[in-house]
Amino acid sequence: MNADKLIKDLNGLGIMPSKVHHNLSYEELFKYETSPELKDYAKVFVTKSGAVAVDTGIFTGRSPKDKYVVYDDTTKDTVWWKNEMNKNSDNKPMSTDVWTDLKQQVTEYLNGKELFVMDAFVGASEKNRLPIRVITDIAWAAHFVKNMFIIPTEKELENFSPEFIMLHAPRVNNKRWQEHKLNSDVFVTFNFTENMALVGGTWYGGEIKKGFFSVMNYFLPLKNIASMHCSANMGKNGDTAIFFGLSGTGKTTLSADPERFLIGDDEHGWDDDGVFNFEGGCYAKCINLDPKKEPQIYSAIRRNTILENVVYDPQTGEIDYADASKTENTRASYPLSHIPNAVIPSVGPHPQNIIFLTADAFGVLPPVAVLSPDEAMYYFISGYTAKLAGTERGIIEPVPTFSAAFGAAFLTLPPIVYARLLAEKMQKHNAHAYLVNTGWIGGPYGVGKRIDIDVSRKIIHAILDGSILKTQYQTMPFFNLKLPQHLEGINDDILNPRNTWRDKSAYDNQAQKLAQSFVDNFQRFAADAETSRLVNFGPKL
Repeated sequence: MNADKLIKDLNGLGIMPSKVHHNLSYEELFKYETSPELKDYAKVFVTKSGAVAVDTGIFTGRSPKDKYVVYDDTTKDTVWWKNEMNKNSDNKPMSTDVWTDLKQQVTEYLNGKELFVMDAFVGASEKNRLPIRVITDIAWAAHFVKNMFIIPTEKELENFSPEFIMLHAPRVNNKRWQEHKLNSDVFVTFNFTENMALVGGTWYGGEIKKGFFSVMNYFLPLKNIASMHCSANMGKNGDTAIFFGLSGTGKTTLSADPERFLIGDDEHGWDDDGVFNFEGGCYAKCINLDPKKEPQIYSAIRRNTILENVVYDPQTGEIDYADASKTENTRASYPLSHIPNAVIPSVGPHPQNIIFLTADAFGVLPPVAVLSPDEAMYYFISGYTAKLAGTERGIIEPVPTFSAAFGAAFLTLPPIVYARLLAEKMQKHNAHAYLVNTGWIGGPYGVGKRIDIDVSRKIIHAILDGSILKTQYQTMPFFNLKLPQHLEGINDDILNPRNTWRDKSAYDNQAQKLAQSFVDNFQRFAADAETSRLVNFGPKL
C-alpha cells in the first residue's frame, strides 16, 4: 500500500502519528518488541525456545463486563442485547455520545506516537473474508495480529481497503467511566455503523482475537453463512470434522491430531463451499503443556510464537508450563505454519461429524453420547460446560455455565439465528452429531478425576472412523442420551459415568441436579416457536 495513502487514512481517523510501521515482517517486529527502551507490559522476554513471553497484568483473560455495542439504527433491531431475559449476552448498549468520547480519548492518545498498522483478512474464504486493520502502538500486539489473522500478499496489499478497523490502546483508561455509567475504566466496544472497534485499558491479546470473532458473528449470519466457535480438521480422504466448545474444553488439543490435517483451532464459517477458518494462527492454552500428550502444540512454541503470562526463569529462559501462579489461562499464539499438517489456505469440505465438547465439572455427563438431529439442536442451544479457571477475569475455580451455541460471549445476534443455520447445514449435508465430555468422571471436581486426554482421543477416532455407529447402545438415566456400550481400546465401565461412582445414589442426586439446571436454563428459549419443541429432546426428571 502506498505510504501516503496510509497516512491519509490515519489522518482521516483523527490520528497524526510520528512514524508508521505497516505490516512488518517477523524479523522487524522482533527488533521493535525486544527494544530495551520499552516499559510496562510492552516489554517482552525472549525464552529459551525462541518464543517471546509477555505479561498482561491483571487482565489474564477477557473482560466481558466491559464489552459494549453502540446502540443505533443499525443495531437496535439486530443485536442480541443483554437484559433480564438474555443474561448470558455480553452485548451491553453504548450511546453514540459515549462512543464518540472514547474514540476521541483513543485517537488523542495515538496522536504523535510511533504506530504499528497491520492489515489482514479474517476468513480464509476469498468470497466471504473480511479485510481488517488494527492500529496500535504496541509492537507485540502487531505481532499477535500477524500470528492470528491472514496476512495479505504483497499484491493484495497494493489495493487493500479495510472494511473494519480496530484502534488498540491498552494504556488508555477511560477517565469518565463513572460519568458514562460503564462498568470500569476498561472498554471493548464495537460500532457496526462506523465498522470500528476500540480496545482500551486491557493488555490481554484475546480481546483482539475475540473482538473480530464477534464482528464475524454479526456480519456472516446476515449473509446466511454459519459462524461457529469451533475447531476443524480433515482426514486424508477429505472427511471434515468440527469441534464446538468453550475455552478449556479441548478444541485446540483434540483438533491438533497428527493423523489429520488441521484447518483451524477456534473460529470458522460454513458457507456453500464448506468450512473455512477465520484465522491464520492458533491461540492454544498451555497450562501443564506436556510434549508427550500435546506434541504439536509443544513443538509450535518457537521463534515467532507469543507466550502470554507463562512463568519462566529469567536466567535460563526455561518455561515452567505447570506454574499457574500468574493464571491458569496461559496462552501461546503462533501461526498455522507452525503446525506441520495444517491446511493452508485453511478451508475444507462440508463436515460429516459435528462434535460438541463440554468439560462437565460434576462428573455426570458421559465421555460420549450419540445425538439425534433434534438432540443436537437442544445441546447446541444449551451450550453447557464448566467455565474453567482463568478464561475470564475473576474466575478462579470451575463454575457451571450455559453458553448458547458454545460461545454466547461472542454472539452478536440472537442464538436462534446460529442454531437455525447450523441445523440447515447439518440436514443438507447429512452430518452426524455427538456430545463429548472432556471433564470429570468418578465424581465431581475435587473428588473424581479428569477424563484422560488419550481416552478422549480414542473416542474422537471412533467417531471419525464411524465405528461408534456400529456398536450396541445403552440409555443414560435422566438425560436419555444414547451411550455406546463398547469402543475399541476403552474400558467399557467409563462409557456410562454412573459406573465410575462408588456411591450410585450420590451420582443419581448429582445427575438430577444437573438435569434440572438444563431444564431451567432452556426455559429462556422455550417461548420461541422454533425452539419450544426441542424441550422434548433434553433431560427428563
